[in-house]
Amino acid sequence: MSETSRTLQKAFQLLEILRQNPQGCSAPQLMRQLAIPRSSFFSLVNALKEEEYIEQTQLRGSYRLGRRLLAWMGTPLPHWREWIEAFEQEGLAHPLAESLALALPHPQGVQILAVMPAKHRLQPLFQVGEILSPEESAAARLFLPLVDEATVQQGYALFEGSELVELALPICRDGVSATAALLLSAPRWRLERTRLSSYLPALREMAMRLSYRFGAAFYAPYQTQVVHSFAAESPLDHRDIEQFLQTPLVARLACLNREGKPHVVPVWQEWDGEAFYVAAWEGSQWALYLQENPAVSLTIDEPWTPLRRVVAHGEATRLREGDYPGGTQALVTRLRQRYLGKAFAKNIKGRAWQAFRIHPTSLRGWRGLPLGS
Repeated sequence: MSETSRTLQKAFQLLEILRQNPQGCSAPQLMRQLAIPRSSFFSLVNALKEEEYIEQTQLRGSYRLGRRLLAWMGTPLPHWREWIEAFEQEGLAHPLAESLALALPHPQGVQILAVMPAKHRLQPLFQVGEILSPEESAAARLFLPLVDEATVQQGYALFEGSELVELALPICRDGVSATAALLLSAPRWRLERTRLSSYLPALREMAMRLSYRFGAAFYAPYQTQVVHSFAAESPLDHRDIEQFLQTPLVARLACLNREGKPHVVPVWQEWDGEAFYVAAWEGSQWALYLQENPAVSLTIDEPWTPLRRVVAHGEATRLREGDYPGGTQALVTRLRQRYLGKAFAKNIKGRAWQAFRIHPTSLRGWRGLPLGS
């Protein structure tokens, strides 16, 4: 057995001893049970303490399981490691300047599972395993028994304290119910409310991608509840449409099948300012329909306020390899990166794709609902 294997074996053995003794164990007790030299023991426990897998409540006191391990053990989700990895991959692929945390529901509010620190020297201090109440955190307000109407309508929670401001968005495994939360926090003096809201599009996209990654077919937080007030419908101008189409929302593509009946499928899309690009697995029915009848419509909308939506009508053209920089595989990679992040941008081997360019003959957008007079 290698030295690394022996060290890992002793680390697992130590954690198991502490799990069986929640009241804690002294250093002499642990050294006897592990049967390792004093220098090796303290080297091991110091490394575990630094990573918060174990803790020592006072100098020369007993050792107990640490915040990070307790947070994971108390997590109601079966694959907490996958959640942490996904969160960290998102944070690295789409970095933000302020502190970002992943939080899970807890009987007292939320519990911090992972943290991506801010780039600034002065920043909020989150500790893995820390519990935050609704009175002190936006994330905890996403899991209240009765979520307030503003959060339901907006799809996020906002907290403004005397020292901190926070923005929290739900991650929804079923697309609707909050399972976890993304929490962005910053000192109030550095990030006023108007600047805080500038982070909203990036956080919403991140929460959306994580929701898709863990099983959601759509992302519409809290929308099973009744929403009582909406803004009146108004058109989107060209600039609004361009900005909206940069959001990675799934489009619904409508075409005609061989019987002349409507055929609608959800697709990933990319807009370059002149045309939409979509891709289909080789043999997909809708790809065959487009080759036989190129008339197509695309609808892209958001299920939260301000309820923006864009509808495009046009014709689809199948792309040859030279029609898109890098070919079809490059387009598929860009789409995967757009919707899943860089960590999952690599294409699935052995899968053949067909790519289409859709030039809109009409492109219109609106926000709000038609409420009448």
